[in-house]
Amino acid sequence: MNLKNLFVISSILSLLNIAQGAFQIKEEGKKHIDITHDGKTVARVMTAYDESTPESKHETYKVYTHIFDKHGKAPITKGAGGAFTHHRGIFLGWSKTRFSGKSVDSWHMKGCVQVYKKIIDSKVDEKSASLTILIQWISSEGIVFIEEERTQVFRNLSDKGLFLEVDLKTTLKAPHAEVELNGDPEHAGCQFRPSNEVSKNKSAKYLFHKEGINPKKDKDIPWVAESFTIGDETYFVQHMSHPSIPKGNVYSAYRDYGRFGAYFVDKIAKDNSINLRYKFLIGKGNLAEREFFNAQYKNFAK
Repeated sequence: MNLKNLFVISSILSLLNIAQGAFQIKEEGKKHIDITHDGKTVARVMTAYDESTPESKHETYKVYTHIFDKHGKAPITKGAGGAFTHHRGIFLGWSKTRFSGKSVDSWHMKGCVQVYKKIIDSKVDEKSASLTILIQWISSEGIVFIEEERTQVFRNLSDKGLFLEVDLKTTLKAPHAEVELNGDPEHAGCQFRPSNEVSKNKSAKYLFHKEGINPKKDKDIPWVAESFTIGDETYFVQHMSHPSIPKGNVYSAYRDYGRFGAYFVDKIAKDNSINLRYKFLIGKGNLAEREFFNAQYKNFAK
């Protein structure tokens, strides 16, 4: 075999190795978008919308992201059904969303839906996968009151039990009229909901950035970490709110079924937009020490 053939074979093998260890993004029809690494599913963005029956509409009225276990076998987040069916994976909504003198509930999805339209951009390599999608928030009258460009960047991690990072950046634009984002800590904002099994075993526990925090009173908490159990496995998640989030940000982080996250009240002027940024660190095992999570947030805040 000559040197030229050896070079070709070596190049092919090199490409195969890169592909094997690289991230990939694959859209499965109009059902979901899978993010995989080394052949394993790490996350799934649920994009289906089917209004043909009341049941199918209920299943698909919201765009959200499932997080899979470390082995890529099954989600550790909750989908439709179960306790509080509207809690689904990583999701956004405000129970009191107002525009043009009307009020809709983009949390419980009453009077509106979130409809995935298309992939705007996607990039993958051996270190990360970046996905930007267009989502329209549409009222029952057919008005697009929010046009959202949601970007999620996925990276593998391997420190203190961590196995996945999700950097969520989203732009909410008000194309029709001024929009008010309102609600309360229990029913608004960017939140995370673990498997429905947690609502049965009531295993959720929380850690804050310092001692003495009362999430029902304290505002602008930078992050909260949570641990929960699914089967025989314990997982944890750190939810971070970037310093650029509007002030008055309030965390709901005390429910034993594990739904937790942060919300704020703000207005978006007509034809203007608001930029939001959050980060989620997902790991397996017991919660790390507070200092570790504080260091992770410090890096994020930069």
